[in-house]
Amino acid sequence: MSPDDRELERPSGRVGARGADMTSAAPPKAVPRLAAVPLLSLVLHALAALALVAEPSAWRWVLGAIVVNHLVLVALSLMPRGQWLGPNMWRLPKATARRDAVAITIDDGPDPDVTPRVLDILDAHDAKATFFCIARNVAEHPELARDIVRRGHAIENHSERHRWYFALMGIGGFTRELDRAQRSIAVVTGRAPQFFRAPAGFRSPFLDPALRRTRLMLVSWTRRGFDTVNRDPDAVLRRLLHRLRAGDILLLHDGHAARTAAGTPVIVEVLPRLLTAIREAQLSTVTLRSADQ
Repeated sequence: MSPDDRELERPSGRVGARGADMTSAAPPKAVPRLAAVPLLSLVLHALAALALVAEPSAWRWVLGAIVVNHLVLVALSLMPRGQWLGPNMWRLPKATARRDAVAITIDDGPDPDVTPRVLDILDAHDAKATFFCIARNVAEHPELARDIVRRGHAIENHSERHRWYFALMGIGGFTRELDRAQRSIAVVTGRAPQFFRAPAGFRSPFLDPALRRTRLMLVSWTRRGFDTVNRDPDAVLRRLLHRLRAGDILLLHDGHAARTAAGTPVIVEVLPRLLTAIREAQLSTVTLRSADQ
C-alpha cells in the first residue's frame, strides 16, 4: 500500500496540525441522486447481457447498441456545462442573481508570479473571487494559498495534480484524486473545499458518484475567455463580457496563463477592465460559498 493510500484510510474528521475540519465540507445543497444517463447506461448493459444469453446470434445488434451508448457518453463528457452526467452548477442560484451578483472564478493556481498580482487587482476593486486551485500547487505555495483566504476569497478543489487524463479515471481514481486534494487544501488553509471543477471541464459518468462520496458540488461556468491559449486581452475580455448579466460564472486562469506579446499574463491585463465593466453594469462579485443556495 502506498503512502497516499494509507493517508486515505485515516479517519476523515479532523486532518493535519491546523485542525482543518473535513466534516464541514458538505456542499450547500443535498447530496445529488445518481444521474439518469449513467443509470440508464447500466440498465442497457444489463439488458445487453441478458439479450446475448437469450439470443447469441443477435450479438451484432447488441454490440452496436453498446457502441452507440459509449459514443453518447463520450459526447456528453465533452460538454462542460452539461447536466446529463450529474448536477452541474454553471450559473449562480436565482436568489443570488436577483442580488445582481456575478462570480469570478480563477483556475489552476496558485502561481507565485501571477496570483499576487491578481489578488492586488481584486483588492483595488474591492472584489471577491473563487480560486479553483490545484492542490499540489497549494502544498508548494502554502503562504500564498493562505493569503488568498485571508483576503476574503475562497479556495475550491480543482483536483490534486490536474492530470491530462483526469476524465479517463474510474470511480476509485476520481475519489482518491478528490479526497487527496480535499485534505491537502484543508491542511494548508484550514477550510475544506465545498465545490469542484474538473480539469478542462471534462468528466466521465464515473465522476458523479465520486463527487457524491466526497460531498462536493460540480461547478462549470457561464462563459470563459480561453486565457490559457489566447494572448489577446481584448479578445478575452470580449468573450467574458458578451451578454454579461447577473448570475454569470466567469472563468479566468492565474495558473497556465497565456502571456501577451509584452510578456504580461493575460489575466493581469483583463481583470481590471473586467471588474470595471462589472461595476459599470451595477453588478457585484461574490464567492461561490457566499451565494444563496
